[in-house]
Amino acid sequence: QVQLAESGGASVQAGGSLRISCAASSFFYCMGWFRQPPGKEREGVASSCKYGDSNTADSVKGRFTISKDNTKNTLDLQMHSLKPEDTAMYYCAAGPPTLTAPSLQHHAYMFWGQGTQVTVSS
Repeated sequence: QVQLAESGGASVQAGGSLRISCAASSFFYCMGWFRQPPGKEREGVASSCKYGDSNTADSVKGRFTISKDNTKNTLDLQMHSLKPEDTAMYYCAAGPPTLTAPSLQHHAYMFWGQGTQVTVSS
């Protein structure tokens, strides 16, 4: 059974940094981070595939960095210069074997974690 377990969510002050992690039960070629702010739709944050190709949303580019460890089956998201608008539930997602390019579209992913809450206060 596929399992994706997120961890590391916390409450931080604006301008701070935070690293969230996702542990997968097996290897996935492409994985991604998505977030859902309160009352809004889920949006893609960053994604990464086996050979390091990645895709990052414009809203977080230059502040967030995604990293995928193919040996440990983990996916991390390092977040800097956090803003109140980054407040959201962050979800880890894993794509099917047919997903071989980093996508920020939620419908491209097959498996989802339960989420980890990130709250940024001003």
